[in-house]
Amino acid sequence: MKRTIELLAPGGDIDSIKAAIAAGADAIYCGLDKFNARNRAANITFEDLNGILRLAHKNNCEVFLCLNIIILESEIPALIKLLNKLVNTKIDGVIVQDLGLFHLLSKYFKGLKIHASTQLNTHNGGQINFLNKLAATRVNLARELNINEIKTLTLRGHKNNILTEVFVHGSYCISFSGICYISSVHGGQSGNRGRCSQACRDQYLTTPEGKNFPLNLKDNSAYFDLREISDSGVASIKIEGRIKSFDYVYTVVNSWKEQIRSFYNQNRLNNDDSDLYKVFNRGFSNSYLKGDINKDMFIDYPRDNSIRQFSEINNDPTNSKLLKDKIEFYEEKEEIITNVRNKIKQLSIAKAPLTISISGQLGIPLKVSVKTPDTSFDVVSKINLANAGKQTLNHEMLLERFKALNDTEYYIEHLESEKLETGLFIPFKELTSIKKRMLFLLNGSKEFIEPIDVPALKKQSTLKTKPTLSLLISSQKDLYLCNETSADIYFQLPDSFKNEVPEFIDLFAKNRELIPWFPSVLIGEDYHAAVAFLQEVQAELIVTNNTGIAYEACERGIDWIAGPYFNIVNSFSLLCLKERFNCSGAFISNEISKNQIKNIRKPEDFKLYYSIYHPIVLMTSRQCFFHQVTGCEKDRVDEECIQGCNKFSSITNLKNISFFIEKTKGNYNRIYNDSNFLNTDIITDLPGLFSGLFIDLRDIKTGTKIERDKSRMIKLFENHLNGNPDSTKKLKQIIHPSTSTQYEKGL
Repeated sequence: MKRTIELLAPGGDIDSIKAAIAAGADAIYCGLDKFNARNRAANITFEDLNGILRLAHKNNCEVFLCLNIIILESEIPALIKLLNKLVNTKIDGVIVQDLGLFHLLSKYFKGLKIHASTQLNTHNGGQINFLNKLAATRVNLARELNINEIKTLTLRGHKNNILTEVFVHGSYCISFSGICYISSVHGGQSGNRGRCSQACRDQYLTTPEGKNFPLNLKDNSAYFDLREISDSGVASIKIEGRIKSFDYVYTVVNSWKEQIRSFYNQNRLNNDDSDLYKVFNRGFSNSYLKGDINKDMFIDYPRDNSIRQFSEINNDPTNSKLLKDKIEFYEEKEEIITNVRNKIKQLSIAKAPLTISISGQLGIPLKVSVKTPDTSFDVVSKINLANAGKQTLNHEMLLERFKALNDTEYYIEHLESEKLETGLFIPFKELTSIKKRMLFLLNGSKEFIEPIDVPALKKQSTLKTKPTLSLLISSQKDLYLCNETSADIYFQLPDSFKNEVPEFIDLFAKNRELIPWFPSVLIGEDYHAAVAFLQEVQAELIVTNNTGIAYEACERGIDWIAGPYFNIVNSFSLLCLKERFNCSGAFISNEISKNQIKNIRKPEDFKLYYSIYHPIVLMTSRQCFFHQVTGCEKDRVDEECIQGCNKFSSITNLKNISFFIEKTKGNYNRIYNDSNFLNTDIITDLPGLFSGLFIDLRDIKTGTKIERDKSRMIKLFENHLNGNPDSTKKLKQIIHPSTSTQYEKGL
């Protein structure tokens, strides 16, 4: 049978889930009211889930549950309780971001298929291998990839028994997913916790290029690219939109389903995508997929563009018929909503009723007859009924023993016990066995799994020694610092140094005390260059923010530290890194507060690090911010832009908060916070926890002014670590303004 690609639809609420099923989705991804990355969606309750599974499976549609946030230490018990319930449902997979959750699933809850979330920002082959070691069966690839990069990673996935999926429709993020911190820094509403404030859609003071929404991208639509996507080997195409309305979901899924049918049944593509313009959109672009990152991907209007486009589709860009077009548009939209509402009214997520009949006499087995709307079966005890002692079988007791059936896609509507003789007894152990066999048959011949008690992690004794200082540089002009401090010195490798590998190898060969620091994003040839560098340099220790390089370090036996952009917030993530990847230490996330940090328990012989001073990266993008801010003579991003461009600018939102935009040679575009992060309290707040504290001394321009040279700054930080109160006071004076809001508020 010819392979057909899966159409994966969003389900932000029950109506949207029904709409996706009615439109022919092959699978749906949805979230509960906890632990998922779309808190602004209505989401569903666990009580709804089994009914949704029944409805979806009846219509040949799979359901994947989003658990795709970073999990705080305090949430672990509730998470484990949820997983113990999920393993006894017919859920088809769970979508995951947190490494601690990966560890729990792959070690204790092996019955659940694991899908890697887009928040993991998977963009190189090493990351595929990393996820394979965590038992992932599917990975959602980074949205910024082009079709050739997708094809390469899909092939790597197939070699590791991992399927791939790609977003083909809906909102683009301008930042690489998982490493956007603007919501976290400004209000504690982290995108990694499902609370993205969508600052990229905000209005800013008009830029020199005349733009009011300089970070706003058009929506993604690869409607006419299905052939190339199918040829790449991708298993699933995914529609974004868990906060969109049910009529949006139906319209988009229906359009894509028609396109898929046309392609696979008739080997042709529809050339009419007008229905996609009738629901929410910001205009469309497929430029990431095409590998043509250009300024036309932006639109200076973040809200629904469908009315304006409706007018243009009708060849009337003037105002003469605009009112008439609006009326026609709203009439058509209301008709769509009514039609979809009528379709979904016919779909029910109600559980199916069970009728249970109990019969038996002294000296013969107990018989339990179960009837559902679709089938019926009998379960018979393996031992005979006996005269009762203290415990007698009765209606109430049987209801209590079988109440677990109500946690399935069914509910006990009626339990009959009239045919059961009174005064009889059977051991509770045998009733439990009967219950399990009933659950097995009702759950598609899937064994019932008893709740798993995940062992609690032991709290480690506090460290007796004071934390050491480490620092980060990125310029050879700062190499003199190696002679002026005993601190570990990390050297930042650029996002792209494939043309300079020999120079960097030579740099580290001549300066053996330098420790390589790998960035978060390493795509294509840049990843291969980083691996070649790793092989040649033979460093004793590295710091990496990229899981692909982490995998390579583990395979080569290189000692490695998980950098701050691993965003570690719980103990099981640390255990995962140590046990699965032989990691020796990790930075704890700067997104979390003192109270959230202090409950984390590190594994034995594992070091914890924390950044006490750094410029705050808010966004990292493969797109060029300068198109919209200051303008650029180039219409599109090319290789020369990445390797050679060196620019700086800023934007200011309507709250008069400025953000600094920087593009340096060999690096992607980044946006930095106005104030740098400075936390001098953590040393006294959490003594004996960290092996090392870190400062970032790269030359990154922000609103923070520093009134000392780097040598004197290092000395002040060293004195601060040694408990000198005067140095602490001076640090706050010479580094200003600064912020530690994340540490104070947390997530």
